[in-house]
Amino acid sequence: MIIRNGYVFGADGFQECDLEIDGGIITDIADCGDLDGDGFDAGGAYVLPGFVDIHTHGCVNSDICDADAGGIERMLAYYGRQGVTSVVMTTMSYDEETLQGIIRAARPYIGKSGYGAVLRGLSLEGPFINKSKSGAQNPEYIVDPDVGLFDRLYDAADGGIRLFNIAPELPGSMDLIHHAAKRCTVSLAHTNADYDCAALAFAEGASHVTHLFNAMSSFNHREPGLIGAAFDGTAHVEIISDGVHLHPSVVRAMFGMFGKHRVCLVSDSTRGSGMPNGEYDLGGQATIIRDGRSNLADGGAIAGSAMNLTQCFRKAVEFGVPFSDAVLAASHNPARAVSISSVTGSLRIGKCADVLVLGANLEVLAVFVGGERIA
Repeated sequence: MIIRNGYVFGADGFQECDLEIDGGIITDIADCGDLDGDGFDAGGAYVLPGFVDIHTHGCVNSDICDADAGGIERMLAYYGRQGVTSVVMTTMSYDEETLQGIIRAARPYIGKSGYGAVLRGLSLEGPFINKSKSGAQNPEYIVDPDVGLFDRLYDAADGGIRLFNIAPELPGSMDLIHHAAKRCTVSLAHTNADYDCAALAFAEGASHVTHLFNAMSSFNHREPGLIGAAFDGTAHVEIISDGVHLHPSVVRAMFGMFGKHRVCLVSDSTRGSGMPNGEYDLGGQATIIRDGRSNLADGGAIAGSAMNLTQCFRKAVEFGVPFSDAVLAASHNPARAVSISSVTGSLRIGKCADVLVLGANLEVLAVFVGGERIA
């Protein structure tokens, strides 16, 4: 199959060319008209790598923590229709038995096509986080770092844990960071870590920061905290560009500060994404979705987001992030952050044919996952 006449995003930016797909893989990229075969005419639209969301809890009134096969399939179908072709789904803080059940429910879907988006793995956002920065996480389930518990969860997922979150100031954190970083990406999250503590965590193997600015120590001119340590290192950083978690100026500033290759756009979406205003829940706590914003029902913390990654991508462009930089941040950068860039996240020969076609107004015109059109 050929995707023809597209404005294709590649290593050198956008070029007018055609993509050849065979067996679910991109097999050739050539000048328009040089490839023979049936296919899809992009008509000059943007042809992008399918987006990769590495921080999403749920959507369409489902959550990965429901541990429900039907819900997982509904979520993957929704993500795919929006142009999000790969997801790393994120758990909340729960007891071990509940987390084991979530992993058992998700494991059969990891790496499997045919449902819409491909579930590339799981992210454990808890339970090894700081209670004082719990945000929408339930403090009842937050515990000190435990190598044994991490190993049991990692083994239960059969290698499916792609991202692991931890507060580095907790007792035992550095040993666990050093241990876990040999197995998956370690992200610093829900933390009061100062600059020195965070810098040590990065030296021990952490390489990622979860939802930058949210649930962490402040970035101050005399106390740069986790954000300053991340800047001085090589970590990828997550930005939720929904217009709620960060001011547009901060979104622009972080692209300027960290550069176009280190920022990962994420949705942090919850079950209220793709749903009308109303009451939902996150991690067992009641939430209210109102006009694109999700908060705990008690009027407290922001509780994830009500937007999908494609909506957050559009917002980033609206906020003034250069279009090509936003594409990288929604595709290649997150894929690289969780070590799946050899498979997806860019339009290269030999990669999965996960392709998003957007119109001039960034509306979804077509979505292909493994070369199969799903929207």
